Amino acid sequence: MREFILFSRTGHTDSRFHSLREAGRLDVVYQSILMALFRSHALRRDVVFHAILGGPPAPPIELVVDGEKLSDARTDERTWEDILRKVLSGRQHPGVHVKKNSLQQLVKEKKNIFVLEESGESIRTIDLGEDPVFVLGDQVGMPRKDEEFVLRYGKKVSIGEKAYLASACICIINYILDLREVDK
Repeated sequence: MREFILFSRTGHTDSRFHSLREAGRLDVVYQSILMALFRSHALRRDVVFHAILGGPPAPPIELVVDGEKLSDARTDERTWEDILRKVLSGRQHPGVHVKKNSLQQLVKEKKNIFVLEESGESIRTIDLGEDPVFVLGDQVGMPRKDEEFVLRYGKKVSIGEKAYLASACICIINYILDLREVDK
């Protein structure tokens, strides 16, 4: 099992939006969901994706996408716009739900936490243990106080000295973890 937690400072917390990009950059959340859960012709059943949405009107909201339970979802943006709109309006979708929750509360519930940071220890050399949980910020980044809080429960890890899009970071981590599984 692997988990990803994306802190979305601006992601809207209700269903009244015209497009994902105009909804506090929910397009970043959508792209991160794709990289976390989808492979070519396959779904990663061993991944849970969380997004903490910090935008208006009622933050924070935790969006959870559980690969084990997810169904009726394609990879196109329109499908995910519909799914996100549905769950943010209080309706159900298999494997996707929202609840009132903060980053701090979510982190307290987890173990084996790694915060993505360019200055962290290299992911290529670190022992990630069982069921790693990776925390990263969106296009704005995580507020310093939240990052400091998360680091009380985990440690910094780096995929390299260059900054990448959140979705690319998730893709790279999945690739590295996939390689480690093959090597076992």
